[in-house]
Formats: sequence, C-alpha cells, structure tokens
Amino acid sequence: MARGGWPYIMASKPRGMLYIGVTAHLAARVDQHRRDTGSAFCRRYGIKTLVYAEPYDTIEEAIAREKALKAWKRDWKIELIEAANPEWRDMFDTLA
Repeated sequence: MARGGWPYIMASKPRGMLYIGVTAHLAARVDQHRRDTGSAFCRRYGIKTLVYAEPYDTIEEAIAREKALKAWKRDWKIELIEAANPEWRDMFDTLA
C-alpha cells in the first residue's frame, strides 16, 4: 500500500535560516526537530518553526518535490512561504 509524504520547510525566524525536509509523518518529525533530535542542522541554528508543508499522495512524489525545493534559490523559497503563510506563523498547531 502506497504511503503519502510531506515536503516541509522550517525556519529559525521570519526570513531566517531555512531547513527543507521530507517525511511520511509530519507532526512526529516536527516534534523531533523541536526536541532537538530531528537534525544537527536544525539544532545548530535553532530551527523549530514549521512555516510550510505540502501533502503528496506518495512518498516518492514528496521526495521529488523536496529535491526540487532544495534546488531553488533562497528568494524563491521565501516567496513560496510568504504566498501561503505571509506572517510566518507556526503551522504545527494546525496539524492535529
């Protein structure tokens, strides 16, 4: 059975340091980042705010999107976030 996935972007602050990742379990993964067990990069730069996420039907589609987002210029990533989340609000609470 195919399992969906989520490419996501986390930030240290509005227009601050960005982290792009992909997961099948978004809430659990964001929780790992917040507890500093998610990635050394997030831990090093204090990245704890979920600012953008996209659902995909398969993990393969989500991984492809994550790779594409990582290849984008920083300005494009900021435009994407601000189009969906202009105030850079933490989206974690909307996951439940």
